[in-house]
Amino acid sequence: MSSHTEGDAYTITPEMPAMVDGMKLAAVATVLYIIVRYLNLKSPTAPPDITFQDTPLNHYILKSCPILTKEYIPPLLWGKSGHFQTALYGKMGRVGSPHPCGHRKYLPMQDGATATFDLFEPFADHITGDDITMVICPGIGNHSEKHYIRTFVGCSQSQGYRCAVLNHLGALPNIELTSPRMFTYGCTWEFAAMVGYMKKAFPQTQFIVVGFSLGGNIVCKFLGESGTNQERVLCCVSVCQGYSALRAQETFLQWDRCRRLYNFLMADNMKRIILSHRGSLFGMNSSKMKDADLSRLYTATSLMQIDDSIMRKFHGHDTLKEYYEKESCVHYIHNVNVPLLLVNSSDDPLVHQSLLTIPRALAEKKPNVMFALTLHGGHLGFFEGAVLFPQPLTWMDKVIISYANAICQWERKRPACQAACPATPSRSTKTKLKA
Repeated sequence: MSSHTEGDAYTITPEMPAMVDGMKLAAVATVLYIIVRYLNLKSPTAPPDITFQDTPLNHYILKSCPILTKEYIPPLLWGKSGHFQTALYGKMGRVGSPHPCGHRKYLPMQDGATATFDLFEPFADHITGDDITMVICPGIGNHSEKHYIRTFVGCSQSQGYRCAVLNHLGALPNIELTSPRMFTYGCTWEFAAMVGYMKKAFPQTQFIVVGFSLGGNIVCKFLGESGTNQERVLCCVSVCQGYSALRAQETFLQWDRCRRLYNFLMADNMKRIILSHRGSLFGMNSSKMKDADLSRLYTATSLMQIDDSIMRKFHGHDTLKEYYEKESCVHYIHNVNVPLLLVNSSDDPLVHQSLLTIPRALAEKKPNVMFALTLHGGHLGFFEGAVLFPQPLTWMDKVIISYANAICQWERKRPACQAACPATPSRSTKTKLKA
């Protein structure tokens, strides 16, 4: 009996290491498969997909901005994942960002609020010799001290641009609210006040308007609200905005590309911002906020719930639908007649593909609009680099500066450029341009 048992042990034991090794190999193969698939390592790199009309201006832009016609190559290891690009931007902002020194300006508003913006002077003369100012609107809950804003401002200063950066009302932790109101998705009051101040303070300057994410919605809405808002504006660049909050709200509740998780995280950040101003928003006699609104805020798990219980009431909107319709630039952007560059990424986890039909249709109809869609970049990421470590200056920063430079030079050379670049304005082009 004992010899039979020993024999069994003798025949079974040698097979165990082989079985364990096989399991290890299977586990490694599974992990590698997940990494390759999740990081999209097999995804190709390509130039942006450009939608534009065949006009002298657009020909000049594409000729003057080779970055728009060349491949955008993200960092090899993780740059093809929109989630990694978005997370790195959200967590770190930018790597090795500069610390530009500016002056903070305070603007009293008619309703008692106090808008603030930071003003940064250029480091050098502009290539045209003209006085040009970038008026910049950051993303949701952001301000001039964010790393991605500092990086862009530092680059713009070195190229001869003065920069004015709006600090969204309530976004700066060390600036108290002076009225029961903070920034909302599409309120243009503070941005308009900043631009108005700059027009008076610098009567010779011309403007390049730049908006990131939510800021892109605000600047496009601002320009489209009135023709006078476009005076002295050379062009506008909007990066990674969603164009229609009403259409976006349904996609933000979906788990596709983890949008519901991003929604929760952004809502949690908005809670912190609102609660940091609890006394100003809920404690003033004239406040429209009530204790019931505060209790709903505590239990909110999405931006839509916060917008419905808090944000829409700052401007007296009766319903969430009314708030989203009135605050979205999709109803105003067709009135923008200055050159307009709209930039989005196909792998942006926050902006659903269905929303990109808005800028594409606009670029097909309006000769002043160009829509650039990249394969990679995430939400405000657009990092560049070799394998692992990204460069401080991103593809997004370079595109905005390159486009702005081209527009400024076009204004200087317009008669000659128009004669040299015959166009057929009736034809619209949607093509993936290759270097």
